[in-house]
Amino acid sequence: MEEAIKNVIKETKPRMESTIEDLRRKLATIRTGRATVSLLDSVIVEYYGVPTPLNQMASIHVAEPQLITVQPWDQSQLTAVEKAIRNADLGLNPTNDGKIIRVPVPPLTEERRKQLAKQVHEIAEDHRTAVRNIRRDANERLKKLFKEKRISEDEERSGLEEVQKLTNTYIAKIDELAKHKEQEIMHV
Repeated sequence: MEEAIKNVIKETKPRMESTIEDLRRKLATIRTGRATVSLLDSVIVEYYGVPTPLNQMASIHVAEPQLITVQPWDQSQLTAVEKAIRNADLGLNPTNDGKIIRVPVPPLTEERRKQLAKQVHEIAEDHRTAVRNIRRDANERLKKLFKEKRISEDEERSGLEEVQKLTNTYIAKIDELAKHKEQEIMHV
């Protein structure tokens, strides 16, 4: 295979891989009815006027299967952290005893499970689209190489097939991750 085609493939693969990593991060923040530290990854606290991710200013632990504890390193930020968790639209209701914030994770209702499953579908579809856009970019680059007569028609065809194989592999990974997360959510 022509060196130019190998370069296109070599640059396409990490872009698709980073799409999968992004999907993993987004799925980790979706609640499954069990307490996980990653549940609070999206929480941003106003820390002396600077929006700061919660995990950069507090110790977060799963104390029990249905309870997360948050201990800010700066005790003066307890109420700010509590407020940020409450406002993060995660359906959580934290309480603070002056030293530590307890975040009970209520079991999911059937309706909430369905909403979350739908959210998983939407996130997965966004990432499938991202992979398809990466495929389109790669295909356009291959067609341009052919147009500039830097590769033959056969090389272009094999390059396009290679890009399609990559695309199929990454779309399958997305489907697998989404299916797994959905089973996790729907499992009571």
